[in-house]
Amino acid sequence: MGQTNYSVAVVCDWLTVYAGAERVIEQLLVLYPAADLFSVCDFIPDEERGFLQGHNPQTTFIQKLPGARKRYRSYLPFMPIAIEQLDLSGYDLVISSSHAVAKGVLTGPDQLHVSYVHSPIRYAWDLQHQYLRESGMDRGLKGMLARYCLHRMRLWDTRTANGVDAFAANSNYIRRRIAKAYRREATCIYPPVDVSAFSQCNDKDDYFLTTSRLAPYKRIDLIVQAFTKMPDKTLKVIGDGPEMPKLKHLAAGHSNIELLGYQPFEVLRTTMQSARAFIFAAEEDFGIVPVEAQACGTPVIAYNRGGTAETIRGLDTDAPTGVLFDTQSAACIQGAVEMFDSDSEQFKPDVCRENALQFSADVFQERFKQFVDEAAATFYQRP
Repeated sequence: MGQTNYSVAVVCDWLTVYAGAERVIEQLLVLYPAADLFSVCDFIPDEERGFLQGHNPQTTFIQKLPGARKRYRSYLPFMPIAIEQLDLSGYDLVISSSHAVAKGVLTGPDQLHVSYVHSPIRYAWDLQHQYLRESGMDRGLKGMLARYCLHRMRLWDTRTANGVDAFAANSNYIRRRIAKAYRREATCIYPPVDVSAFSQCNDKDDYFLTTSRLAPYKRIDLIVQAFTKMPDKTLKVIGDGPEMPKLKHLAAGHSNIELLGYQPFEVLRTTMQSARAFIFAAEEDFGIVPVEAQACGTPVIAYNRGGTAETIRGLDTDAPTGVLFDTQSAACIQGAVEMFDSDSEQFKPDVCRENALQFSADVFQERFKQFVDEAAATFYQRP
C-alpha cells in the first residue's frame, strides 16, 4: 500500500491556534500532501494559516453555530454527532489527530483508521473533577448537568475507540491513559518539536525562567511561592493569563521575581537561551516548552509526572539534562532549585541539546510513517 495508490483523510478536533496539536497536523500534511483535511471547526486567522500548506478543511455544523468562534468549547456536547456527520467513505486511510472527538469519525471495514491521540478527552476522564472546579461547574444544577454530559461523553468515547484500527500516543504517559480508558495498546510516538528554531547557548546568566499561559493547572503560583523563599535567586516569568493577578499578589515585595507578561518569540527565545535553568511545574501530556529549553542548551527543573518525566534525564542518569521533583508544592520546587545549584556542574548545554534532538520533526515523520506502514501491512493481510 503506497503513497501513490491510496487516498488519505486527515481529521482533527478544531483549528483555532497554532499549538502542539496543530504542529502534528502540519507534519501529517507534509507526509501526506495529497490528503484532504477535516475539522470540527476552523477559525485560524488568514495570516497564521501557513502550517496548513494550502489545505482548506471541511468543517461541521459547529462552524456556523452562534458565537462558535470564541466559545466553540461550549458546544462540546454536540461535537460527537458533528464529527460523525463527516463523510469519509471515499478514503482508504483515515488519520485522526485527537484530544477530544476526532477519533470518533465513522469508517468502514475496508478503511484503515489510525489515530494519534494527544489524550483521551481530558474533561471527561481523570481530569473531570479538576475541569469542573476550574470552570465553576462543580456544584448546583449546572454541575449536575455538566456531570451528566461528561458521563455521556465517556460512553461515546469508549465506544468509538472500537472504530480505531491502530493507536499512537504522544507519550508513554498517554499510552497508559489509553490503556486505562479504552483497554487498547498504543505505540508511543513523541510529537514534533521545532528544535531548529532554537540554538544552543553556552553562556548562561544568573536567573531562572518559567513561561506558559498563566492558567491554574500550569502551577506557576507554586514556582513564584518557591522563589519568595529564595531572595538570592532571580525568577523571570513570561506569559499572561487569568492567573496574573494572583501572581502579582504573591510576588509583591519580592524584587527577585520579575513578571514580564507576554513577550514576542524572539524575546522568549533569547531569555530561554540565557537562563541558568527552565522551571516547569505542570503535569502535561507531553510538554513542548521543556524540550525547547533543552534545545537551547538550558537544563530543566520539572515535575516528575506526565511527559516531562520522559523528556528530561534526571540526576540518576549518566548525562542529566535536569532535576525532577516528585510533588507539586513550593517546598519541593525550592528543594529542586537548591539541588540544581549544588550539582550545576553536571549539566552540559551540548547534552541538553542532544537530548532535545530526538523530538525533532524529522524523527516524528520517520516514526509515524513506519507506524502507518506497519499498521497497513497488518490490516490488509486480513482474510
